[in-house]
Amino acid sequence: MNFALTDEQSALKDMVRSFAEKELKDKAAKIDEEHRFPEEVIAEMGKLGLMGVAYPPEYNGAGMDYVSYSIVIEELSRCCASTGVICSAHSSLACDPIYKWGTEEQKQKFLARMTTGEWIGCYGLSEPEAGSDASSQHTMAVQKGDKWIINGTKNFITNGLQAHVAVIFAQTDKEKGHRGITAFIVEKGTPGFSVGKVEDKLGIRGSSTTQLIFEDCELSDDNRLGEVGAGFKVAMVTLDGGRIGIASQAIGIAQRALEESIQYSKERHAFGKPISKFQALQWKMADMAVEIDASRLLTQRAAWMKDNGMRFSKEAAMAKLFASEACMKATTDGIQIFGGYGYCREYPMERLFRDAKITEIYEGTSEMQRLVIASNILKD
Repeated sequence: MNFALTDEQSALKDMVRSFAEKELKDKAAKIDEEHRFPEEVIAEMGKLGLMGVAYPPEYNGAGMDYVSYSIVIEELSRCCASTGVICSAHSSLACDPIYKWGTEEQKQKFLARMTTGEWIGCYGLSEPEAGSDASSQHTMAVQKGDKWIINGTKNFITNGLQAHVAVIFAQTDKEKGHRGITAFIVEKGTPGFSVGKVEDKLGIRGSSTTQLIFEDCELSDDNRLGEVGAGFKVAMVTLDGGRIGIASQAIGIAQRALEESIQYSKERHAFGKPISKFQALQWKMADMAVEIDASRLLTQRAAWMKDNGMRFSKEAAMAKLFASEACMKATTDGIQIFGGYGYCREYPMERLFRDAKITEIYEGTSEMQRLVIASNILKD
């Protein structure tokens, strides 16, 4: 087994790290404080090919693989978790289903503008009464001739405020349950489609999280994504890829927590020596390093399996579960290493701690990941 990155992947990692250090590291606290979408950074990322890294050149993508995508999200999130999730939700949740299930016309119309960052995408599955139970959709799409009339509300939508394109899911035949769900592509500005409540969040405050409102929203059948009734499969397969993105985000946050802890522990003195000399803190940092490395290996394995056309649902769930919980632990221990200073906004650790928590929730909670893993390992 070869665990080394290719020359192309290594070059990408170096490029994105350099970009993030220059464009994001010093801005991240301000982005968080102001709840500001980093529009100028996203535009530059589009020019660098980072908004469509895993999609082919015929749709203006960078033509790289999903391991490369994982590297991009990790390196962005290491400096700014908000920017990392903006890119992740756009790439894995909005671009990916259009690439997989879209018609050629849909790919040319939507995907080719999304991979450049000209258009931002979002993904509308969750609802006020359908979070983890994603099959219990209340949003309805009723067909009238060659049109669909959509009514309902989507909840907790990353990029909802800025998105030009939304991939959304609606019941088209309630009697069929999850087999009666269909996916659609909705453009910003479509009559009857609007952004609702914008959430005021604990962390990742530079990325918008909103409701999407559909009130007699009329779509052409050309906006249907995939077959009628196949939407639940589209949603679940898309989430598998999204979990690789969130695992990568968690790794980036945890990696930064470790780096900040190492640097601070060497500078801070107590009892006549650097606190890095105390075994209690050494062990915390050793555990961080082990868990981050294990998270990265799990995540890159899932990405590699996706790249090679293998089933990777269980592996993506394992990566997301382990990486997000390792991230939460790393940032918690990081605050402990910083002591009182870790609780103050002067230092980045408290922001890393706030950003970390959501990785255990979105793209499927830790509890849901355990259900996915259990259902796979208990199959006859």
